[in-house]
Amino acid sequence: MAAFIAKQMVGNQLNAVKGGDGGDDENDKEKEEEAERERQEAIREAEERRKEKHRKMEEEREKMRQEIRDKYNIKKKEEVVEAAPPQEEPNPLMRKKKTPEELAAEAEQEDLDDFTNGDPSSGNRKLKNTIETQVNEIKTQIEGKCSLQ
Repeated sequence: MAAFIAKQMVGNQLNAVKGGDGGDDENDKEKEEEAERERQEAIREAEERRKEKHRKMEEEREKMRQEIRDKYNIKKKEEVVEAAPPQEEPNPLMRKKKTPEELAAEAEQEDLDDFTNGDPSSGNRKLKNTIETQVNEIKTQIEGKCSLQ
């Protein structure tokens, strides 16, 4: 504990003597930003190299497969090509933002109950009729048990 306090006291004095005038902060920020850009560029380049490596490996594998098919007279299975394969987003935090119309449609879907089954007007009518019949049944039961004088 005493060492910590001593370090704090001496450290603050040393920073004052070194000239912590704030001018270095801008340089530090610029250096950090540059380092971050370089890091991001290095990551991107490494990812491109990795993808190229795997693409080449897959080409070699396909070549081997084709040689085996030719050797044993095996026909290649036809692959079903999708119209628009979903693209993998590089970062899930950078996905496409939803428009207000899409958000409103989702909120409306959440508001629909089990009674509605996708059609709000028919569901509301069913719910209203069910409630009215139950209220009427309870009303007749109460009137039968109670007598007004």
